[in-house]
Amino acid sequence: MNDDARPGQTPQDLPPQHTGDNADRQAPSRRSVLWTTAGVAGAGLGLGALTPGTASAAGTAAPETAAAAEAATAAPARQGRTMVDVPFERRSTVRVGIIGLGNRGDSMIDLFLAVPGVRVVAVCDPVRDKAEKAAAKVAAAGQPTPAVYAKGEHDYENLCRRGDIDFVYVVTPWELHFPMAKAAMLNGKHVGVECPVAMRLEELWQLVDLSERTRRHCMQLENCCYGKNEMRVLRMAHAGLFGDLLHGAGAYNHDLRELMFDPDYYEGPWRRLWHTRLRGDLYPNHGFGPVANYMDLNRGDRAVSITSVGTPALGLAEYRKEHMPPGDPSWKESYIGADRTISLVQTARGRVIRLEHDVSTPHPYSRINSLGGTRGVFEDYPERIYLEPTNTDHRWDDFKKYAEWDHWLWKEHSNPPGGHGGMDYIMVFRLMQCMRLGLVPDFDVYDAALWTAPVPLSHLSIKAKGAPLPIPDFTRGAWKKARSGMDSEKPAA
Repeated sequence: MNDDARPGQTPQDLPPQHTGDNADRQAPSRRSVLWTTAGVAGAGLGLGALTPGTASAAGTAAPETAAAAEAATAAPARQGRTMVDVPFERRSTVRVGIIGLGNRGDSMIDLFLAVPGVRVVAVCDPVRDKAEKAAAKVAAAGQPTPAVYAKGEHDYENLCRRGDIDFVYVVTPWELHFPMAKAAMLNGKHVGVECPVAMRLEELWQLVDLSERTRRHCMQLENCCYGKNEMRVLRMAHAGLFGDLLHGAGAYNHDLRELMFDPDYYEGPWRRLWHTRLRGDLYPNHGFGPVANYMDLNRGDRAVSITSVGTPALGLAEYRKEHMPPGDPSWKESYIGADRTISLVQTARGRVIRLEHDVSTPHPYSRINSLGGTRGVFEDYPERIYLEPTNTDHRWDDFKKYAEWDHWLWKEHSNPPGGHGGMDYIMVFRLMQCMRLGLVPDFDVYDAALWTAPVPLSHLSIKAKGAPLPIPDFTRGAWKKARSGMDSEKPAA
């Protein structure tokens, strides 16, 4: 999850044609955007096309929207060699630079410090107090005090230029992920980015091309892929316990209304403002990533199309009416983001994946996390399972009975530190292990692009009245080859 908070550049309604990596992407300053209302921002940054129009206008726009998406998903000419199965360079110590020190970034520093063979070399945040607090935490852990980068919105570029950094961790608001990942790779750094990795299709293609050209890995740090249940289901699926896989489901259904209207938690309205810009699934990665792993997407199967629908956007306005005082800047915002989006993803092998997103209505937390095949089904929240021939009475069984299928990472780290049930630590430990031992990472830039593609595509499908849209083959054909991924073997060293 990404809980840092600084707003920046705004996307256009439709994804433009692919451009090279030299495109100029200058984000407006944090100070100039932080207190800007959605209405003013929409007028000034060309967001008018995102606001709801008349029924006739929407009907006219639908085929044009679908055609634009078709054009944008076409693969541009490859500029470098594939990054499939490319290992890291072996190193005894991984030197890390961290960009973004809000809620998420500050908490993740503790986990990097807890992993052997990792040194935090530099930290960056435009809010100097946050950067200095982070530097003090590193020093208190017994490491040399890291360099602090806090001189404005673009000081992260100076961090990326350092010659003593191997890996850059980006944990900032969503619209800043792309330019920061780009800067890291262009300066010879591997980079890990919080969800989502970018917000536009052309940015996803640029990250793929940059990774291939620079020979640097660009990874979506999807912590939910390292959840204990997710990794157990993964191993069971690959062992054939579910039979031939048929369907799966994942979601980010998390009531964030109070937090999105809290100016301290998200340091301004950056996350809420996305609900004034896009109608679709703003955060598909937590649900999509694990199911993509179960089904070996990009490793023998691939996602080929998506169709999305969305409800009216009522929840945030209703919450504002009940909780926000007159005169609050939020009253100038017009919300268009569907309260709940539902997307169906079809794979080349005919499987179906359902994705859901809902952060603006009251409901318990759920990522759904479901997988079904010809021999049975697993469903999470709460966890339960039904597999033949063990289960034949039409009643759910206890998932705890399958603990023998836990991934070796969870057997080795049965009580990991950190938040989200320990999955954050498992993710950081495994990534740093791969870098130290010179292993192929568990996931790569192609996975990052795929897991994020529903952000722009669900928006366009909803605008096109649920029309199915193609999902790009970011691997450019390499998906046909089976290869390893999250279901890794424990390394010998």
